[in-house]
Amino acid sequence: MQKIQLGQSDLRVAPICLGTMTFGEQVDEPTAHAILHRSLERGVDFIDTAEMYAVPARKETCGATETIIGNWFAKNPGAREKVVLATKVAGPSRGMPWVREGGGMTAADIVASCEGSLKRLKTDVIDLYQIHWPERHVPAFGNMYYDPKREISQTPIREQLEALAGLVKAGKVRAIGLSNETSYGVHEFVCLAEQHGLPRVASVQNVYNLLHRGVENGLDETMHRLGVSLLAYSPLGFGLLTGKYDDSGITGPSAPQNARITRYESVRKQRWGRPEALAAARRYNALAAATGMTPVQFALAFCYSKWQVASTIIGVTSLAQLDEDIDTWGHKLSEDVLAEVDKLRWEMRDPAI
Repeated sequence: MQKIQLGQSDLRVAPICLGTMTFGEQVDEPTAHAILHRSLERGVDFIDTAEMYAVPARKETCGATETIIGNWFAKNPGAREKVVLATKVAGPSRGMPWVREGGGMTAADIVASCEGSLKRLKTDVIDLYQIHWPERHVPAFGNMYYDPKREISQTPIREQLEALAGLVKAGKVRAIGLSNETSYGVHEFVCLAEQHGLPRVASVQNVYNLLHRGVENGLDETMHRLGVSLLAYSPLGFGLLTGKYDDSGITGPSAPQNARITRYESVRKQRWGRPEALAAARRYNALAAATGMTPVQFALAFCYSKWQVASTIIGVTSLAQLDEDIDTWGHKLSEDVLAEVDKLRWEMRDPAI
């Protein structure tokens, strides 16, 4: 896999990134360390985490994922220097007061969160430090529309950028990024950075998969013209695009009991638990079979081959899943198949948006 440059930063990363939000919840520490080792061994040297992980978010597991990764670094001298390490500062609470109290995300919050992540990760520097979700009210996490009446922003974007600039100047962060952002947000962060000599965002980490192609509703143009890279998360739609729910549905005695949507009620209440999302997934999974690919190969090939995507974030709970995801690299969807995908999208739109 050829390395790609993240935005206009000096970071060069693999086109596949290991997402780690299951570490500390579905994945215990020994298994997580085995996955990290195999990932690095196979050339996936880009690791993404966040201060609020593991997921589903609970007070008891907040910070657990970073701690597991930090322990792996401590047990494997030299490993830290071989990976590009990304983590995220949580936005306003969203019902998780143990992550962030109050409705803001101040400069002091950003600095304190970075210090906490550095300690848990047992490292002196974070390669890519991202704002996990905006302080502003945005149409994200299943909210389709922007509603001015729900605006809660307290901290100017410039103030947040200046806090991130201080971390970069101190050598604690190499590059910065955003997550769950909109075209407006990306444009504002870039313009303010250029106007005031502040760090320029290198990347945006947003959901992108066959069930949620909202990136292509204008955000892709913004990022292309401004030179910002997309990190695509949830390429398998929280498991809907693996085919494992096709026959059983997401609940009931025949549903896969250890799978995320079946196991966690909080996940079922989100966009991934919508009947429309499962119905659409079944159609895409059937199209995969018709092309001679597994649903996993099909869904990942879609992300791996799209011009919008710089690196695809894969989340796994076993070595077998990791190998399957990496082995899919190089699979392509023909123009005819992509046309069929677009027909399905026209019919079903983005049911998990």
